[in-house]
Amino acid sequence: MFEDSAAFSGFAVDDMPKAKRFYGETLGLKLTDAPEFGLVNLHIAGGRDVLIYPTRHHVPAGYTILNFPVADIDAAVDELTRRGVVLERYEGFDQDDKGVLRGDGPLIAWFKDPAGNVLSVLQSS
Repeated sequence: MFEDSAAFSGFAVDDMPKAKRFYGETLGLKLTDAPEFGLVNLHIAGGRDVLIYPTRHHVPAGYTILNFPVADIDAAVDELTRRGVVLERYEGFDQDDKGVLRGDGPLIAWFKDPAGNVLSVLQSS
């Protein structure tokens, strides 16, 4: 039924100007405004866009909403930290001093956007 549909994903934020600064300036991603609707298209590699939309009653997602594959997680984490991003630490996870989980799966580190949504950088071993 939907095999030919160019589906896309989206997520909510509570403060669009803060979100635009974070995604556009801090993370260096390309954004396109849709001002008539108060929405923003986040352009990610691979030709798929992600819709960012504002909501007054925002509740951050309780899961990772966006994962960024990287070739070198240490370099990515160092750059995020340099740009003022704080890496998340989760109880029960054996994360190193940088906040990277190094285990059986991919190397991964989590951080949040200004709305509290969880993002990650991950590197396959």
